[in-house]
Amino acid sequence: MSQNLTMSPDLGTEDWDPDVITRMIFIGPGAHVSEQEIVTAFHMLGLPLTIKNTCYGSMISGKSEDVYKAIEEIRKLDPNHIFTKERGFAPGDPRRCRGHRFGPREGFHQMEKEYRILGFVSNALENPKEVEIEEKKPVDVDEFKKIMNECLDKKE
Repeated sequence: MSQNLTMSPDLGTEDWDPDVITRMIFIGPGAHVSEQEIVTAFHMLGLPLTIKNTCYGSMISGKSEDVYKAIEEIRKLDPNHIFTKERGFAPGDPRRCRGHRFGPREGFHQMEKEYRILGFVSNALENPKEVEIEEKKPVDVDEFKKIMNECLDKKE
């Protein structure tokens, strides 16, 4: 688990709190809830969290116990379409906030790429299938030597 910065009201003053984390909540394609419904549901939990509405869902920051409890409750709204991942910086951190830096935030293009596959992940969660994974076996040393010698003979 990474550490997060807790920003004081005076931006630029940081205090390390190893128990404060920030998670990004993504609403996948085909979700049955909106970004606003997610944010409202977070507020209704009454937990001491910083909650930010975003174009992809929301961002929440707080003590890890509260954050994970909130995520567990929110995912109940649409478990196959609500995803989460860690963010290393708290909402409003001037090193990452577009309001301070202008332009797309670092990592936005990665999020955009990840969002494109969430529909496939949702589909797999909704329609699980049995799969068998064929275990690959290493090539036998004698077989490898034979192939290598054949290749060397052809080269000559």
